[in-house]
Amino acid sequence: MQTDLFDVTLTPVTHDLGGFKVHRTLPARERTMVGPFLFFDQIGPARLSSGEGIDVRPHPHINLSTVTYLFDGAIEHRDSLGTDQRIEPGAVNLMTAGTGIVHSERSPGDERANGPALSGIQTWLALPDALEEIDPAFEHVAAGALPVLDADGVRATVIMGDLWGHHAPTTTHAGTIYGDMVMSAGSAIPIDAAAEERAVYVAWGSATLEGVPLAPMTLYVLRPGVAATLRSDTGCRAMLCGGDAFRTPRHVWWNFVSSRPDRIAEAKRAWKAGEFPLVPGDTKEWIPIPDVPKTVSYP
Repeated sequence: MQTDLFDVTLTPVTHDLGGFKVHRTLPARERTMVGPFLFFDQIGPARLSSGEGIDVRPHPHINLSTVTYLFDGAIEHRDSLGTDQRIEPGAVNLMTAGTGIVHSERSPGDERANGPALSGIQTWLALPDALEEIDPAFEHVAAGALPVLDADGVRATVIMGDLWGHHAPTTTHAGTIYGDMVMSAGSAIPIDAAAEERAVYVAWGSATLEGVPLAPMTLYVLRPGVAATLRSDTGCRAMLCGGDAFRTPRHVWWNFVSSRPDRIAEAKRAWKAGEFPLVPGDTKEWIPIPDVPKTVSYP
């Protein structure tokens, strides 16, 4: 077995949010970014009780993009641009905060009666230095618009960037690859070495990379330039993410990300002062700024 495949292996920090869990592998003390990816969360899988749902109240972001990609269930996204978009499995919600945006995420009403399912991946992507203060934007790419490689027991969807000879229409602000691989028993797929930084993540099931077993809910950051093949004897669902390395570090505090600590300080002041825009249709509540964030923060 190859033992020199990985730069680092990141195990999750799990947060129990009542009814469902979030498993966060990035950022970690050992590694804060893989390409533009600076948060990598697996939500669920979970089935909430009848009548319940998720209610992430309005909260702000700056200088990043968020990407929501579901395996099961549905989420209603609203933001301060006036967006009201339901996301379901296989589609992409890409929200670019830029100068600042506020959004909420809730279970749709029609999902709550029987107890909504909840399963998927949410990531944050850093914006390049020159684009951190672009205008806020929202983009929804339907499942049918994403290219799919469907062959030899593997159904691989290109969420962002160029993978397996296909190009996703999803906007990218930096060199980015992001793919979803649903593998049946006995299947295999190449993990291309072209991207400067890459990581493989098995959401569930079993897989090996060049004969090395991969633990579920663990982010394996590959060494640059190493070509490898992902195989599954019993079936699995795995993600591939990465892209161009960032040359300047990112600072993270709560929901704020920036290359400049003073920009985060200004965002904290503005949220406390009520200067961020409201979310149309969701103005009655919001998440107050914490004294000490529960999320990973680093200078």
